[in-house]
Amino acid sequence: MNITVYLGANAGNDPSLKEAVRALGCWIGNAGHALIYGGSKSGLMGELAESVLSAGGKVTGVEPQFFIDAGFEYNAITELIVTKDMTERKGKMIEMGDAFIAFPGGTGTLEEIAEVMSKVSLGQMDAPCILYNLNGYYDGLKKQLAHMIEMGLSSEDRQRGISFAEGLDDIKRIIGQMRG
Repeated sequence: MNITVYLGANAGNDPSLKEAVRALGCWIGNAGHALIYGGSKSGLMGELAESVLSAGGKVTGVEPQFFIDAGFEYNAITELIVTKDMTERKGKMIEMGDAFIAFPGGTGTLEEIAEVMSKVSLGQMDAPCILYNLNGYYDGLKKQLAHMIEMGLSSEDRQRGISFAEGLDDIKRIIGQMRG
């Protein structure tokens, strides 16, 4: 299974992020899954890719040309797909993914997972959309989604494919349900 993970190219200032992203990567590789991610060697992205590779997994990076020009690509990955821009990158990462995880990240991570959330809620995709709520990182978004339902602007049915995982065991369970 191709698991698309959105996350930051920054390391963040919480040491638990590195530990958790490396555990996620080890699981992806050891379970025989393949990683689809943004292609960077920096920060959490680099940690994730390195941990998948160390576990014997396949890693495909999807990176726009301007990031390549800036020297951000990770040369040790299995495959690098170069796109003309961020829009093409997002489309390719969605096209290639069977399951989608938003690890804690910045505005780019939020933008990318928002498109997946929208496609899942509109029935355009039947794939797990998982927000890795490590240490409550996505609590505000969870509250916002509930508020949308309360206001009659969304529904539980529309949000059924959107899950919040508190840890790696939740991610394994959610993806396992899809496969089962």
